[in-house]
Amino acid sequence: MKISTTIFISLFLSIATGKLSVQEDNWNYIGTEDIISRDSISSKGYTLIFINKSPTFGIAIKRRMTDAFFTVYPKDAKLYNRKTLKKVFFVIDPKYTGVAATSGGIVRFNPAWFVSHPGDIDVVTYEVMHIVQSYPDGAPGWLVEGVADYVRYKLGVDNTGAGWSLTPFNAKQNYTNAYRITARFLVWTEKKYSKKLVKKMDAAMRIQTYQPELWTKLTGKTVDELWKEYANDPAI
Repeated sequence: MKISTTIFISLFLSIATGKLSVQEDNWNYIGTEDIISRDSISSKGYTLIFINKSPTFGIAIKRRMTDAFFTVYPKDAKLYNRKTLKKVFFVIDPKYTGVAATSGGIVRFNPAWFVSHPGDIDVVTYEVMHIVQSYPDGAPGWLVEGVADYVRYKLGVDNTGAGWSLTPFNAKQNYTNAYRITARFLVWTEKKYSKKLVKKMDAAMRIQTYQPELWTKLTGKTVDELWKEYANDPAI
C-alpha cells in the first residue's frame, strides 16, 4: 500500500541526511523512542536502514527481509527507475496495525503480520516497488497498485511459500479493482500484445504523461476492449 504525503520536502531531507524523524504529526515519523535495534546494511550501491521497535521480532525474519530487499530492489531499479532512492528505511512497528505501507523512502511493517504469515517475505517485494514507482499525483490508483503486484508476481523471491498468487478471473471483476486482479490483467495484456507494456505505463506515470489512450497506442485497443477480450479468454 502506498501512502501519499504532503510534506515531501521535509521527508526528502530526512531521508537524504539519514535522520530518524520528520514531523511528529506525520505518518513517516520514526523517532528514537522504543527502538530495539537500528542497523545499516549496504550492498550493490544501496543502503537499508533497518529499525526494529518490536522486542519479539525474530532475527530470522529480519534476515529474510533484508535478503529480499537486496535481491529485489536493485532489479526494480534497473528495470524501472535507475534514479530511485539509494537509502531505504524499514521500520518494524508494533503500533502500526496494517500489514505494511510505504511513503517516500520509509516502509512500515506490522510485526504481527509475520507471526501469522511467516512465509510472506514478498510483502517486501511489493512495498519497495512503491519506492521505485515514486509517481507524482495523478497516476490512477488501481494501476499503481496493479503494477506493484505485477512486480511481486514477476520478481517475488518466495510467493509460493506465502501461498500468494494472482487472483483467478471471475465475471464480477474489473480492471480497476487494483492489486492482484489488475496485475493478472497486465500479465495477460503483455503476453497477448506488448511485452513492454508495464515498463512503458510505469515510465509514463512517473513523468505524468499517462493517459488512457496509452493502452491504444501500445496495443491497438482501448483498455475496455482489452478487458472484454480478457474476460472471454483469461488464460495466462
